[in-house]
Amino acid sequence: MLCTSAASIAQAQTVGSEAADANEIIVTATKRAESVQDIPIAVSAIGGESLSRSRVTQVDELVTRTPNLQLTSTVGNNTPIFALRGVSMSDFSLNQSSPVATLYDEVYKGNFALLGVALFDLQRVEVLRGPQGTLFGKNTTGGAVNLISRAPELGETNGYLNLGYGNFNRFDVNGAINVPLGDKWALRVAGTWSKADGWFKNVIPGKKDLEGVSEYGIRAALRFEPTDGVDLTLRGFTSYQNPTNYGIFAQPESINRPGLEQREIAANVDDQRIARTYSLSLTANVEISDALTITSITAWDKGNLSFFEDTDGQAIQLLEIPYIARASQFAQDLRLTSDFDGPFNFILGAYFHRESVFNETTLQIGNDIDFDGIPGITDADCAIGFPLACQFNNSFDQLKKSFAIYSDANFALSEQLTLRGGLRFTRDTGDQTDFRADAFGPNGVLVTNLIPPSNLRYETNNLSGKIGLDYKFDNGQLLYGSYSRGYRANGFNAQAFFDPSELSVAEPEIIDAFEMGLKSQFADRRVTLNLAAFYYIYSNQQFLNVDPVTAAQVLLNIPRSTIYGFEAELLARPTDNITLRGGLGLLSTEIKEGTVSGFDVQGNKLSNAPSLSFNLGFDATVMDGNSGRLSLHGDMSYAGAQFFEVRNIPRLEQGAYALLGGRIDWQSANGRWNASVWAKNLTNKFYFTSRVDLLSGFGLDYNHVAAPRTFGVTVGTKF
Repeated sequence: MLCTSAASIAQAQTVGSEAADANEIIVTATKRAESVQDIPIAVSAIGGESLSRSRVTQVDELVTRTPNLQLTSTVGNNTPIFALRGVSMSDFSLNQSSPVATLYDEVYKGNFALLGVALFDLQRVEVLRGPQGTLFGKNTTGGAVNLISRAPELGETNGYLNLGYGNFNRFDVNGAINVPLGDKWALRVAGTWSKADGWFKNVIPGKKDLEGVSEYGIRAALRFEPTDGVDLTLRGFTSYQNPTNYGIFAQPESINRPGLEQREIAANVDDQRIARTYSLSLTANVEISDALTITSITAWDKGNLSFFEDTDGQAIQLLEIPYIARASQFAQDLRLTSDFDGPFNFILGAYFHRESVFNETTLQIGNDIDFDGIPGITDADCAIGFPLACQFNNSFDQLKKSFAIYSDANFALSEQLTLRGGLRFTRDTGDQTDFRADAFGPNGVLVTNLIPPSNLRYETNNLSGKIGLDYKFDNGQLLYGSYSRGYRANGFNAQAFFDPSELSVAEPEIIDAFEMGLKSQFADRRVTLNLAAFYYIYSNQQFLNVDPVTAAQVLLNIPRSTIYGFEAELLARPTDNITLRGGLGLLSTEIKEGTVSGFDVQGNKLSNAPSLSFNLGFDATVMDGNSGRLSLHGDMSYAGAQFFEVRNIPRLEQGAYALLGGRIDWQSANGRWNASVWAKNLTNKFYFTSRVDLLSGFGLDYNHVAAPRTFGVTVGTKF
């Protein structure tokens, strides 16, 4: 019988992927506490201890641990734009939401301004590949990354504290304490703080180095079990980031970066990036009978994000863009879960999500160019040199509401064969109000109104779902197959600056996904091998189109693409002291029909979709005695060549690259003290995490560079 009680879910939060039985990983991806080997879903589960010890400190770094998961960092670190199985978004405006959802403790965080410092005091991370909607409150086309924090433990006082130091003068402090408050209450408080100098060396005297770190996050969770079958957890979280902003690597280098080393920059803008988040959520599990449990998740979030991008990456003012986003959201997920002895079980849920966003963007173009011959750059220079020496500002309010009823059910046709299915009805509405775009002189004087105050609206109803069969062999291996339809709501264009014709609403995206998979364990459960093959029909993917003649930007849809691929995940324990792990992703993508920026892209590859990616790792205990336990750990990840845009411009292709990392861990015999020496990107590999063609308009290609080699030492204690 499937375990769905509040107590079992809480146990899963406590045990998670660091299970007592090292061969069994417990997840809640199906909203029930089950072994990952028993669920017919392609899911990768990574334990919080493993993430912490591997120094995975940003959500961005999950790409090195998960097959067919890629990342674009166009809007900076800790604001990931994930691509999963080739499903991604190609409009990086701050009002958009990714087709790959990021969730904190099952709470969907749609807007970039709501994504705070996330990877600390985690129980585990679950990465679900493929369309989601019949199990999760918020539906997505690409998948979901669910970050699950450690829940308070009743009746036990414990905690830990870790201190770290690394290159670039990096300091880290993180820890947590769990305190019981009587027999029915428990409080857990966790926090993290990090600060580091920038690694992108700014050669302009008096200007700060870019790509710094300065952040903290605090999470408090209060758990209450007033009686058997009732479990309430109230979580509060806040985070703040104010590092120096990222730097842009401009090419061609001979023109835009003369005399500079790879990780040097001449940037006249060294402003700090500001990101502030607040959130509250209440999770309630109530057993209304031995066979029925009600789960309610109520959440409120608020966030601010602002940064000043030196888009040209040079000591001139050719193109610079200040961004501002303010967002708030309210979400309510309510579901009823059954736990019958008979062959039939179900989940029935209702979901409401309300997101409010204010967005403001300013294109500062050539604000150091003098046209009128009078000393100083004035508003007259904008009037004469238009669009040079001008600032183009747009701003708007956006309100999106989503309401859904969803279901997931399974029926045991026999002891081995199970039929599964689910349906979801979604109604989405959106309003973009008070949109206006103006041209200002460099001193902020209005030159002309380009787009008068305008309002846009959409209303969409959608029916999506999933159906599948799975067969469990006598030896415990699970074979499954499924068809699912995923849906992503409409989008508003935030890049309209010059003409009312740029105001546009993109149609919803649809994915029809076919998948087969095998989950197996053998050699006395010392070897776990999970396989998945999939085929997607991707309809109406949303893209930002730039008119090559007028430079007008319109949000449009690429009518049809196809995606197919294969994944494998391996975990082997040949001895009690050695663990081997690996993941493989194979991917093929092709646009069947579409035009972007005046170019026919039929036959091209989708962005962020390398044909081959894999990761390998090992953990080996080399000493375990009275003097403590010493272990070695190594990791490698590989990503094949890929494009970051669908025109597949040859010069903007990112070549294949591999990353190496490792650490040496020591733990005292009593388990109280620990120390680690760690390193990431050991070979100091130079590669790009996003690339944009600005050559025809501004004479440069815009590139984000990944972090260089980092290393350090961490010491900690548990109590």
